[in-house]
Amino acid sequence: MSTLLALDTATEACSVALLHEGKVTSHYEVIPRLHAQKLLPMIQQLLADAGTTLQTVDAIAFGRGPGAFTGVRIAIGVVQGLAFALDRPVLPVSNLAVLAQRAYREHGVSQVAAAIDARMDEVYWGCYRETAGEMRLVGKEAVLAPEAAALPADASGDWFGAGTGWGYAERIAVNLTGQDAGMLPHAEDLLTLARFAWERGEAIVADEAQPVYLRDKVATPKAR
Repeated sequence: MSTLLALDTATEACSVALLHEGKVTSHYEVIPRLHAQKLLPMIQQLLADAGTTLQTVDAIAFGRGPGAFTGVRIAIGVVQGLAFALDRPVLPVSNLAVLAQRAYREHGVSQVAAAIDARMDEVYWGCYRETAGEMRLVGKEAVLAPEAAALPADASGDWFGAGTGWGYAERIAVNLTGQDAGMLPHAEDLLTLARFAWERGEAIVADEAQPVYLRDKVATPKAR
């Protein structure tokens, strides 16, 4: 049975999760600006609690963005360092998908409009539908003004809003049956998505791990 490690630092939350001997354990903290100091100790503690070591890990999953630029870079740096040292593959997972998966786990919803506050008066946006327990992207992920956010063309039924981007709810012209604007990605849900990807053979070598920012100009203020 595979052992998978998952970690995420793309938002204010820092979390790690482990699948080992069929059991999932995780640790989650909202600790803005402390990810770099806390991530490796969290991983070490998680492995110790499970009675195992990094050497037993078959692959490492991580939140590849979109999210905070510094946070995404921290995750990729740690993942590449561990994966190179262990000679293990990696599994990049969208942070918007992780949000959708968490909404499915916690709220039982099967259609989710995931949105992360992208600052600069924009949101990271992606719409997801549940298929056999996995939240899958419908259309494309994007970074856009809240007013430009929309459900897929074929959307029907109930949709749930998840993520900090819904702090702009009054500017997003989408009808929802509910929302959780405080929701952040959790490594437990990242791990769930990584397990699907692992079983499909989608792991890649560590040096192919790339951040997905969605925004090209990361330091240039938007023209007024």
